[in-house]
Amino acid sequence: MARLDGKRTLVTGGTSGIGLEAARQFLAEGARVAITGSSEASVAAARAELGGSVLAIRADAGNVAAQQTVADAVQNAFGGLDAVFVNAGIGEFRPLSEWDEAAVDRSFAVNLKGPFFLIQALLPILANPASIVLNTSINAHIGMPYSSIYAASKAGLISLARTLSGELLGRGIRVNAVSPGPIATPLHGKLGMDDKGVAELVKQIPAGRRGAPNEVVQAVVFLASDAGAFTVGSEFIIDGGMSTL
Repeated sequence: MARLDGKRTLVTGGTSGIGLEAARQFLAEGARVAITGSSEASVAAARAELGGSVLAIRADAGNVAAQQTVADAVQNAFGGLDAVFVNAGIGEFRPLSEWDEAAVDRSFAVNLKGPFFLIQALLPILANPASIVLNTSINAHIGMPYSSIYAASKAGLISLARTLSGELLGRGIRVNAVSPGPIATPLHGKLGMDDKGVAELVKQIPAGRRGAPNEVVQAVVFLASDAGAFTVGSEFIIDGGMSTL
């Protein structure tokens, strides 16, 4: 039997990279899938790739009011939710001297505040039992230059995995986190990293390569499925050994 057979699921940031791969794998595992994306174009492209059975919602992951809109759309379509992969996020890297208040606020809004209020909005429609998986980062554990705000926002998500587990477990809701290292997604290109930059990054990874999105998603599927029922408040680090250096 498929591991997510019949489960109603939501993947935020499900239009590219790890999120899109998660949507693909959730469908393959028998789930009903809703995704969110930040633009009409990306949502339309993902809907075309994933098929008409997928509920695709345009939503700004950093806008608090939009989180209730997502919850309402999912409730209207599915009636409730069994699993959520909170994946939407942004990665912005700057020297300390180049950060301004607006940029800091945007990173924390998308990477931490939005996810928090999304979980709050989804709480009435989450089943008992249900699973929430937060996509964090190994940057929360390592002192990578220029990653101060990104790392801090992801560290906040790791903390939420623990504190919300303690708060919500009695309601039947498990919260866990995956913390990827460098994964071969469009992110590095968006950050302006060329082939030489990628090669320099790979030198920092003991496994000798970037990870594949599917290698993160397999952990997400486990945590979202009934097989992960005894895994609570945990963080799965998936980084090819990078954080061990």
